[in-house]
Amino acid sequence: MQLHLRFIEVAKQNAKKIAIRDQALGKDLTYERLLLASLILSKIFRKYKGQYLGIMIPVSAGCMLSVIGSLMAGKIPVMINYATGARENSIYAQEKCSFKTIITSKKLLAKLKVEPIDGMIYLEDIMASIKLGNKLGALVKSKFSAGIIKASVHHGSEEETSVILFTSGSEKEPKAVQLTHKNIMHNIINIPKIIEIMENDIFIGFLPLFHIFGLTTNFWLPLLLGCEIVTHPNPLEYKAIVDSIIKYKVTILIGTPTFMYGYLKKAKPQELSSIKYAIAGADKLPEKLRNAYLKEHGIEVLEGYGATETSPVISVNVPGAVKPGSVGKPLPGVQVKILDRETDKELSAGEEGKIVVKGDLVSKGYLGDLEETSLHVHNGWYFTGDMGVLDEDGYLWHRGRLKRFVKVGGEMISLVKVEGILNQLLPEEVICCVVDVPNPTKGADIVAAVTTGEIDKKKIIKLMRKVLPAIAIPKEFYVIEDIPLMGSGKVAFREVEQLCRDMQENGNPPTI
Repeated sequence: MQLHLRFIEVAKQNAKKIAIRDQALGKDLTYERLLLASLILSKIFRKYKGQYLGIMIPVSAGCMLSVIGSLMAGKIPVMINYATGARENSIYAQEKCSFKTIITSKKLLAKLKVEPIDGMIYLEDIMASIKLGNKLGALVKSKFSAGIIKASVHHGSEEETSVILFTSGSEKEPKAVQLTHKNIMHNIINIPKIIEIMENDIFIGFLPLFHIFGLTTNFWLPLLLGCEIVTHPNPLEYKAIVDSIIKYKVTILIGTPTFMYGYLKKAKPQELSSIKYAIAGADKLPEKLRNAYLKEHGIEVLEGYGATETSPVISVNVPGAVKPGSVGKPLPGVQVKILDRETDKELSAGEEGKIVVKGDLVSKGYLGDLEETSLHVHNGWYFTGDMGVLDEDGYLWHRGRLKRFVKVGGEMISLVKVEGILNQLLPEEVICCVVDVPNPTKGADIVAAVTTGEIDKKKIIKLMRKVLPAIAIPKEFYVIEDIPLMGSGKVAFREVEQLCRDMQENGNPPTI
């Protein structure tokens, strides 16, 4: 079933229940109100030309309504990243997908100090222009049965594209990922099979919807299960989000390790006691963060693994069956194989190689890019570009991006492994990132970027030598107080690498 059609069913079943507590607006919206507003917007969106409709709005009822309204109108929402260059990303999306109209917000552009581009329409102006007749017409329609309402909006195949999302661009130019209704619905159907989510559960929604992690787990998953979502437009508002968790007795927290560390710092011991599930993804979960949540709040953080192209969840640890350090077992209906990095031969349990994935969660490919699609998707198998191991019990162990392995002196070194060990040795509040820079004789040198110079470098290197070969020890420690992050909370490796290269070429880099 298509996502918006399932939403209509859920909204009719839970009419008077709170769907969204929008912290930016200071308003609570019931499922009934959400359905009414989405029907109003769908009628307006139908008038816009073209198949695609850009959406650039922070996490809010407005953003969620725009997505639902687009689908009801037969449009495909194109989610635009405003965190890493709103203007540039808007133009890139328009050119890549050949469309013009972008729904955005005056408040957002003012906050970002970004001048509007041709094709931008403000959500505030749309809402102000709605006439009484539009409201009454939608109100009458919203009172009909789910079947009649579904027949009045766009309805088609679950194989249709439900959204265009762009890859992070942390390593190369962003690609336009086409995710179908079936892709996202796979996660929504199968996650509750392994993690018990009830209608009375309350989600905290702060992950941006221009990333699949946020779109699925902070929006479609809770909404289509009839749950409540407390939305915050900025994941970095750590104190405000902690206050909301306490105030609304949030039960499900899903986020990246970077953001979850921020909430940990702002919460006093046991203040997060309402949370029954905390799930981390999009980046490696540091052991010290997992231990801190367990010690201070009695919460076992469940680490998972996914990708934009897999809608996103591939695997996740589940309550009562956690293997710390692993990313859990694959979801029901998901096949995972490990292939030799050179020959593509399938490997046995315990052998490290390339992770490939198959199932209804796999994207149909990249819009307008047959070459990249053919490189990543073969006979339904998605080549993730990640390295990993499947153990004897079927748990997946993520070893990092294939591109985050570097050849030093003829040996392959995992930057993720070096980073993990360094993370354990650094003080809790220090963020680090390990990258490689060119070396004319060895091919590459491994260097570390850290957020402060106030660390004992000699002691750390001495301890690293006990567990790593000499060629894997960082040759320099560059101080970058604000390590660049993607909107999702992931480290922007390309930017960090370039900063380190600039410092290296400068001849007088701020090292410790």
